[in-house]
Amino acid sequence: MKLCALPCLAAISIWLVPALAEIHLPKRDTPRPVTTDGIPHIQIDVEAVPEIVAELLDRVSTIPGVELRRTIVGRAGSTGFWVEDDTKLARPESIIRGREFAHLHPDGSLHASLPPELALNAVDAGWAIHHPWAAKKRGLEGFVMIYTPMSDDELDVVFELVKESYAFVSGN
Repeated sequence: MKLCALPCLAAISIWLVPALAEIHLPKRDTPRPVTTDGIPHIQIDVEAVPEIVAELLDRVSTIPGVELRRTIVGRAGSTGFWVEDDTKLARPESIIRGREFAHLHPDGSLHASLPPELALNAVDAGWAIHHPWAAKKRGLEGFVMIYTPMSDDELDVVFELVKESYAFVSGN
């Protein structure tokens, strides 16, 4: 299993990034976890803070139009974040399968589809790494792993990224 600490951005098709307003994220203070660069795409040796993961799930469950379900994309034990069935999808090509726009792994990391420019900003600021599929499939240019939040401040930023993911795929 090959490991990488930083993403390979050269393969991302920048011309596909829509013109969006500049989105600024604070720099993440916690060191970047080492991740695999293949499938399964996981962090190495990171343990979630159970209270922070529980709070993230509580917050996500309050987003109108979002349901928490068992994942159909992530590894066992992951929780899927689903766009409700009666909500139209603005970008179905940015979802791997079904209506699951993101999922939370048992280690507290998430895979999510972000607007491509926001994904680049999240990677640059140390919050995320591009998923190996991001450079391989049109529509997934903003597909990232968001690192495990380790503090309440990090939880706040990760929750904002989840809301941006939902807004991106649903148009809401």
